[in-house]
Amino acid sequence: MTMDEPTVLDYVIAKLTFWRKIAIEIPELPGEESGAAVAEDVNAASEQRDRIDVREEPQVPKGPEERIFSWGNLLVLVPIVLALIGQLALEPPRHSLKAGITFYALAVLSLVWLIFRDKWHIDSFPALDRESESDFFAQRVGWFVFGSVSAILTFVFLGGNRFTFFNLTIWGMTLAAFVRAFWLKEGWVEKIKAGWKRFWQEGVRFSPWSLLVIAVFGVIIFFRFYQLNEVPPEMFSDHAEKLLDVSDVLNGQYSIFFPRNTGREAIQMYLTAAVAKVFGTGLSFLSLKIGTGLAGLLTLPYIYLLGKEIANRRVGLLAMFLAGVAYWPNVLSRVALRFALYPLFVAPLLYYLIRGLRHRRRNDFLYAGIALGLGLHGYSSFRVVPLTVIVAFVVYFLHQRSSLKRKETLLALGLVVLISLIVFLPLLRYAIENYDAFMYRSLTRMSGMESPLPEPAGKIFFQNLWRAITMFQWDNGGTWVHSVPGRPALGVVSAALFTLGAVTLLLRYARERHWLDLFLLLSVPLLLIASVLSLAFPVENPCLNRTGGAIIPVFLIAAIALEGLGRSLLHRLGSRWGEAFAWGLVSALLALSAIQNYDLVFHDYHDQFEKSAWNTSELGAVIRQFDDTIGDADHAWVVPYPHWVDTRLVGIRAGYPLKDYALWGPDLPSTLELTGPKLFLFKPIDTETEEILRELYPGGIMDLYEAEYEGQNFMIYFVPSQGTED
Repeated sequence: MTMDEPTVLDYVIAKLTFWRKIAIEIPELPGEESGAAVAEDVNAASEQRDRIDVREEPQVPKGPEERIFSWGNLLVLVPIVLALIGQLALEPPRHSLKAGITFYALAVLSLVWLIFRDKWHIDSFPALDRESESDFFAQRVGWFVFGSVSAILTFVFLGGNRFTFFNLTIWGMTLAAFVRAFWLKEGWVEKIKAGWKRFWQEGVRFSPWSLLVIAVFGVIIFFRFYQLNEVPPEMFSDHAEKLLDVSDVLNGQYSIFFPRNTGREAIQMYLTAAVAKVFGTGLSFLSLKIGTGLAGLLTLPYIYLLGKEIANRRVGLLAMFLAGVAYWPNVLSRVALRFALYPLFVAPLLYYLIRGLRHRRRNDFLYAGIALGLGLHGYSSFRVVPLTVIVAFVVYFLHQRSSLKRKETLLALGLVVLISLIVFLPLLRYAIENYDAFMYRSLTRMSGMESPLPEPAGKIFFQNLWRAITMFQWDNGGTWVHSVPGRPALGVVSAALFTLGAVTLLLRYARERHWLDLFLLLSVPLLLIASVLSLAFPVENPCLNRTGGAIIPVFLIAAIALEGLGRSLLHRLGSRWGEAFAWGLVSALLALSAIQNYDLVFHDYHDQFEKSAWNTSELGAVIRQFDDTIGDADHAWVVPYPHWVDTRLVGIRAGYPLKDYALWGPDLPSTLELTGPKLFLFKPIDTETEEILRELYPGGIMDLYEAEYEGQNFMIYFVPSQGTED
């Protein structure tokens, strides 16, 4: 035996440390290839594999032996089948925790075994041997100084919680100056010219892949905007508050922060105002829905780009489809509140951040800073995202051995912080002046300001964290406004794939120690923190709105598993029939996901929402009919009652969005001064109001309006014209 030949101990160690991918086989008998030659071939093959870019399309194996069908090749299906069975066991109404855990454990064990035996295909990250941009540390000092002076002036003139033409101008100048100070030329002008020339010479051409992407996006548009006016069917008080803020904007009151209803960031108000003008939908529920629906839709191209960046275009397309049809992001877009703005800005932030770190492109960090700053103007749960950004840089920094890369990492972090701070500047000024108003909503959830903590904070935190992490397969909370209570946040297919994808990333990280695998896994709990920090009201955790940022990594991880399943089958089966079977199975899983999520959104969510929300649309319709026929909208009233309808919503539904139809019982006699027909709506159990009306208008006609759902009936008391003469 030569010194180069592996020993039995080497062989055993290699097998036990399978994640290191050291391929050592038992040497051939004398007369065959020497162990050194075998090792050399193995090393050469390993180097070649390391040079493979995972974004390349998989090739169907051509070897005749790989075209021979073997039942053993179908073992690749075992993990997904077991995971699907496990998730079905966890679905309501079964909720069989023991069966779900058992099948999931078997799915994970089978996946680990397949990966150990190289039967489940896991791509390595491409070796990006690109040099840093030569002027990575360069800056334009003059522009930096100008931006610094301009930032001070911007901060001074942003007082009073108002945007003006002047402070908007200098704010924009400040941002432009800092971007210019660090911008590196990308050749956009040349690219646009070349693209324009190619367009005129060749026209528009669509590759089969482009047509597939367009088709997928068309399916997503259907899921996001189908029956938008009906799902969800009713409004609740938060919508009234938002429309009042939008009304302020349309009337020229351009606030930086809207303090009404415990305070809200500004982007939704300006977005809805633009929708109301452009689409002519006015101050309405539909205007709110269109705005948040567009926000949800604009998130998806970045999910595609992010999947393409971290893996390949197949992963990007699969992630976009899974997120596009899923009930969780669909509901967040349809409920017409700021919730959709959380994932909207997380998606581009993660895309530019990861692309900047992987390719060492300085401009990407400027884009990431803009996305981070804008996100802070969107939804308060986004305030946890800076922590996610810091963790990304720390993870990347700790995985680098080059001192140059570490210096670049620190500069990149500084750029993201600087640019995001400039974008955040208006809110920063408001927060300094009005800290209590700015932080009120967050502090009431994180501390005992509004309600004492039921248990020690540390204990609640870890309990909340566990419930949030398990919401994908178990329970997404009981808030009917933006979820189907008591069910998992993900559908059966997506939940099973997410579990397998997380295991895949964990094993790949153990094998390759690539920073991105670790960050993708960490980003999920980090983006759940806004929900986890509901320490004073743990019943509010988990909730789909405050966890919305996790949509991005969750569906990317699920897509990685699905694409891995397809590739594994393709590599095991080999032939054209095998290729058709592999991607046919992937398509079938996507179809099953779409079918279940369609049912969740357009049946389960719609029905439980309609039963839970007060039927202000029906009250508004009665007043509208009265106004259109024999009466006047100013001669109709709704008598308030505790825990009943928001009377402002009745006005919105009646077509008078700024009119509050409330008239309290003691004030009913004031209507005697008015002439003409009158209409009073009140709750059936409000006998006091009934007595007052009968005494004031003995000639009135009372009727019960039978609503579609039990418990939502209301009384109509109609007073004809002659009733005022009694």
